[in-house]
Amino acid sequence: MTSGEPRIDAKVLEYEHFINDVLKRDLQRVLEQRDGVYEKIAQYLQLKNTIKSIQEAGSKELKTDVDLGCNFYVQAHVPDTSKIFVAVGYGFFVELTHSEALTFIEKKTNQLTEYTEVLSKDAAKIKANIRMVLEGLRELQGLKDLPETQRREMF
Repeated sequence: MTSGEPRIDAKVLEYEHFINDVLKRDLQRVLEQRDGVYEKIAQYLQLKNTIKSIQEAGSKELKTDVDLGCNFYVQAHVPDTSKIFVAVGYGFFVELTHSEALTFIEKKTNQLTEYTEVLSKDAAKIKANIRMVLEGLRELQGLKDLPETQRREMF
């Protein structure tokens, strides 16, 4: 082993730690965040379908099962379905008519979709950074094969 190889090995380890400790963690966080936003979009679309079903049925009252958590359901009776409560964020609910709720859902899903696009672009940038660092690692490992005089010129 020559004197340049420990420096290259140290750089390789440094880059490997950067990929595993920083870039991969950041990528996982962004992808999990994006998945959470997709879940919210799905919930809003489910609400939209429910509202349309209520409108099509033309019924003024509704009997349904409500999940209290852990798949424990209770029957609920809604005497007036003309207005509903919609979660708008941070634990707040707003009473809306069906048309108001559909308008809100449309705007909210558009906003969330735009956010998923931003998160997807962020994930693509992180993946590109991972590829770039991996390419740097390949180049560093290729330097080991060079003669000592050429490695000294590079550092």
